Amino acid sequence: MFSKSKINDPGTKTPETPKPTGTTPDSASGAAASKPATGASDFKPTPPKAKPPASVLSSDLHITGNLKTTGDIQIEGTIEGDIRAHLLTVGEGATVKGEVVADDVVVNGRIVGRVRGLKVRLTSTARVEGDIIHKTIAIESGAHFEGSVQRQDDPLSPGKTGAAPAAKPAS
Repeated sequence: MFSKSKINDPGTKTPETPKPTGTTPDSASGAAASKPATGASDFKPTPPKAKPPASVLSSDLHITGNLKTTGDIQIEGTIEGDIRAHLLTVGEGATVKGEVVADDVVVNGRIVGRVRGLKVRLTSTARVEGDIIHKTIAIESGAHFEGSVQRQDDPLSPGKTGAAPAAKPAS
């Protein structure tokens, strides 16, 4: 009501008009008109940006070093180092030499090293040389696996696996 009277009588209340023009009537009506529009558009992009696409490491790529992400990785090349990800997919022609830790691990190619995951899946083209620590595992017919398999409720926690072998030699 205060701003409406100033808008209706701009000539009468000239000294007060510049103050409300910069702050209340024009800004409030302009900001109010634009804020719901931006507020509405700000809420729409939030759900789609929660799941970014997987990072793909191509077949001609050779990486020496560790990889760490909270997202998804698809490997088609060669990695010499440890990998930590949410979802890790090792392609048929890919090779990983190092420890793999992920919520979901899908192996179509070769891994030389320990695999730790909540869900581990070895497809028929998989070649794994190392131990697998998992919550759930699936091994398709034709997969090649050399190592041990151990089920844990929390396979992503390095403390449980690292502490048990260290405790045995110390005793």
